Amino acid sequence: MCAMAVIDKRSGSRPMTEEEWALRVDLACCYRLVAHFDMDDLFATHISARVPGADEHFLINPLAVHFSEVTASNLVKVDLDGAILDDTDHVINPAGYVIHSAIHGARPDAKCVLHTHTVAGMAIATMTEGLKSWFQKATRYHNRVAYHDFEGKAEDLDERERLVRDLGDRNYLVLRNHGLLVCAPSVPQAFREMYAMEKACKTQLAIMSAGGERVPLSDNLLEHTAGQFDRDATVTKKRPDGWASLRALADKVSPGYEA
Repeated sequence: MCAMAVIDKRSGSRPMTEEEWALRVDLACCYRLVAHFDMDDLFATHISARVPGADEHFLINPLAVHFSEVTASNLVKVDLDGAILDDTDHVINPAGYVIHSAIHGARPDAKCVLHTHTVAGMAIATMTEGLKSWFQKATRYHNRVAYHDFEGKAEDLDERERLVRDLGDRNYLVLRNHGLLVCAPSVPQAFREMYAMEKACKTQLAIMSAGGERVPLSDNLLEHTAGQFDRDATVTKKRPDGWASLRALADKVSPGYEA
């Protein structure tokens, strides 16, 4: 069955599927939540999402628009070559295009890619030991984090091959001396995963600052707990994703993203 077409709410003339508009609303909400939880970086960093039914197209934020002002209608649709497919006056950040097009092009399962430059994330990304599985919140990353070495601002197209190689089939990426990135099969899961990764970085820094002796965890226990987190990521009727509640929060603290 073909997806039902609706009027493009940005221009009043171009057709858009209901699925794409729903994705735009969720993605804009995610931008607002990232800003609300202080994980934004003014106009830098990006959250992208594959357009349903057109996997070679993805949505990304417009350059120089703060996350708190991203809406469903001002998100920019681009293809894997960086061509803007919307009737828009907006442009996109070349560095964002390089990183996100690389992952969307290589990982069909990565429906949403979320990248941040938080203080905690950049601090962990700059340490040789990276993100450690020292406590429950961080056990989900046991043998599940990839690392990509810093090559300067991500503006060279040839970096995409190395970034994709380093990411492999993993969903958590630490960009050395740079920041954090997660891949997920949906916008809600991408937000939850980045929220958890950010909190893990903050907790690790707190532990390191305290300087006390850590309680060690065995590899078997770490793998067992990481597997539990893997299973928890599966959304079912008995385990909803909580997105409706997070949308309600965004409606209160940052309304207007549905425009």
